[in-house]
Amino acid sequence: MKHKTLWAWTAGTFFGIGLVGPGPGTWASLAAALLWFGAASTLHLTSTGLIAWTAVAALAVAAIGIPAGTIVARESGREDPGHVVIDEVAGQWVALLACPVETRHMALAFLLFRVFDIVKPWPARQLERLHGGTGIMLDDIAAGAYALIVMVVVRHWWR
Repeated sequence: MKHKTLWAWTAGTFFGIGLVGPGPGTWASLAAALLWFGAASTLHLTSTGLIAWTAVAALAVAAIGIPAGTIVARESGREDPGHVVIDEVAGQWVALLACPVETRHMALAFLLFRVFDIVKPWPARQLERLHGGTGIMLDDIAAGAYALIVMVVVRHWWR
């Protein structure tokens, strides 16, 4: 059996969620949205505080996810292994940046992120081609940014 770097596999699979199938990316996105909702409901932050907290969390996950994704990709012998789902967590949290702590907004951010993550409009598809964990992470952050833009527009009319 090949060596597995424990911290990288734990982080990269988001504590094993990436090993759940089918659709590990969807499960990881759902877990990320529910974690965000639970934390946001518990913390009772101002809107600005919630945005800052979510942004810091997404950046921290990305900072951990890039090296973890690189290591897991190398150790699994695949360029973008489906079981690396920490990128979905970061992207989902980017999509949730403009969300109030309400289930309907969280659900819409979840759905929008999944659509953009699957479709990968420009430049997300090109970012995916970057080497190792950088490509693994940045295409999902781009998908999260697209979902965030749509959420900002939707929130203008849907309060």
